[in-house]
Amino acid sequence: MHPMAQQGGGQDDRSRDQKPGTPPGPGKPAGAQPSRGLFGLVSLLLIAVLLFMFLNSPGGGQQITLAQFETHWADGQIVEDSVVIRSNAVIARQKPGPDSRSETALSVPFNTATGETVTKRVLEITDNRAKIQQPSAFMPFLLTFGPLVLILLLIWFFVIRGLRNAGAGPGGMLGSFGKSRHRVMNKEMTGVNFADVAGIDEAKDEVAEIIEFLRNPRKFTKLGGRIPRGVLLIGEPGCGKTLLAKAIAGEADVPFFSISGSDFVEMFVGVGASRVRDLFKSAKESAPCIIFLDEIDAVGRKRGSGFSHGGHDEREQTLNAILVEMDGFTPVDGVIVIAATNRPDVLDPALIRPGRFDRQIVVPLPDVKGRLEILRVHAKKVKLGPDVDLERLARMTPMFSGADLAAIINEAAIAATMHNKDFIEQEDLEEGRDKVKFGRARKSRVREAEENRATAYHEAGHAVLQALLKDADPLHKVTIIPRGQALGATFSLPEKDRLGYSLRYLKATMRVACGGRIAEQRAVGDVSSGAAMDITQVTRFARVMVEEWGMSERLGFVRYGADERRESFFPDRGYSEETARIIDDEVRRLVDEAYSDAERMLNDNWDKVEAVAQALLKHETLSGDEVHRLMRGESLGRSTTADLLAAEARKRTGPATDPRTDPEGDAPPGLLPTPA
Repeated sequence: MHPMAQQGGGQDDRSRDQKPGTPPGPGKPAGAQPSRGLFGLVSLLLIAVLLFMFLNSPGGGQQITLAQFETHWADGQIVEDSVVIRSNAVIARQKPGPDSRSETALSVPFNTATGETVTKRVLEITDNRAKIQQPSAFMPFLLTFGPLVLILLLIWFFVIRGLRNAGAGPGGMLGSFGKSRHRVMNKEMTGVNFADVAGIDEAKDEVAEIIEFLRNPRKFTKLGGRIPRGVLLIGEPGCGKTLLAKAIAGEADVPFFSISGSDFVEMFVGVGASRVRDLFKSAKESAPCIIFLDEIDAVGRKRGSGFSHGGHDEREQTLNAILVEMDGFTPVDGVIVIAATNRPDVLDPALIRPGRFDRQIVVPLPDVKGRLEILRVHAKKVKLGPDVDLERLARMTPMFSGADLAAIINEAAIAATMHNKDFIEQEDLEEGRDKVKFGRARKSRVREAEENRATAYHEAGHAVLQALLKDADPLHKVTIIPRGQALGATFSLPEKDRLGYSLRYLKATMRVACGGRIAEQRAVGDVSSGAAMDITQVTRFARVMVEEWGMSERLGFVRYGADERRESFFPDRGYSEETARIIDDEVRRLVDEAYSDAERMLNDNWDKVEAVAQALLKHETLSGDEVHRLMRGESLGRSTTADLLAAEARKRTGPATDPRTDPEGDAPPGLLPTPA
């Protein structure tokens, strides 16, 4: 995309980016500048307090006792007219001595209880030559009420400043804290159009009317129609809801106000509502434009249910402000609100009614064709090799979102770079797919021989059953290299996208999941926790089949699952204890049937399990075609991992001359030569 610079549009762009209440000229608004007179008053008050504290301090000179003062006076060491009796001390100056050339300040401190006695004694010593300094009547008042007055003046200063800022925007007394935190972008900043959005053609067709309205609003008002005021994008995370909203702004060439639902929620009640008003005020001044509210379920949840605290809840106050703003502006404002969520079931009904969010657009996970288009869009940014088959990769990634596919391309590019390749190969893309879905391969992990053997038979049980069962997804590859939290993995390659699950597919998948534990137990005579994910999958399938999909003849065509739309502290169960017992019996029956059938099939084909397990111990990873060849009794005809390591070691050390150090003797396969 190459955006063209528009001539004569500089002033419009500057006025759009200008904040509400700001004059068109340079500089800040007058209301935002604090009063200099108020600053001066506060400064004078602070100086007065400091001066009072200085004047009422006992003095900064040398402190002496009353007896020492009497001795100095008798010796003639004190300047006669320097003695001053204050409210808390006697101040005097000592004449210069042989060791000093200047006078020294002296202080005789006393408290209220001894003040009268000290004053009489000093007057007697000095023959009434001491001066008595009367305390000011204003100083005690200032000492008592000065801090309180200072605090009140500071509060008044901030309140007046907030009221002045109220004219510059709806932040009001909250100032910038109550203003919206949205980001404004234009066509050049978004850099996205419909060519960058692939795999959601139906959603793109639905928003075409909105783009036409933003380009030519008068076209729709000619016949009395109005464009939807709000569009709600619904879809799983990573499906492209935000990207689609940016593409709408890019195609229509209008300002794009973007903000997340969590940006409205604060600890103080009223801040979110103030930010909502500020957002819509700014949008109306930049109309026609688009407001994009990402993750609107953060503030748009149903009122009066779940964990809400009533009408004073900050989230509900923010939702009320959104409802008022969306229902308040008219179509001629040219403001369209686009919101995105993956939880439409928790939104308040008043928010999604016609007149606010008139249109709900589902952004689904892409199918095979959509995934291929998405991969081609992202593949334009990287360098692919001649052997890359994006169509095969699209078939290998069912239920992957657009974000997942972009991550696959990126991981493949990183892997190819780390291996110093000139371009991305097919194996890099498949490794990126496995890394995104299952995690990074832990090839450096050292496992015991018995654990490695148990893992090989476990994965062999899965692979053989997946190859035998025609209703299951075709086998893609199997590996015993640890990846993520799994010690091994068996990958399938679906032939099509499944929008629903048939009973035969579910039964076949459950039997494949049971095969790992059965083969592992027969081979090593023990069971491990490695089948935890398999047990979870089988149990989940069986329970959903019984409770939600009506696949139990005993329970019939009835849904027993909890209502996910209700938010409550306690789980909702709309059936009796007897029905709960029957549900548990049916779940157990389906799991037991799957386990028995899988055990029977593996016992009948144990030689095939042995062949696949031994090949996994040698090669660590087998493709689907290699598994089928082993099950037919054919040999693979490729070197094992140990053979490749030994050949590499022989290249580094050279040919052996001593038969006693020859690793090709009676040593077991895979033994590496010593450095000697």
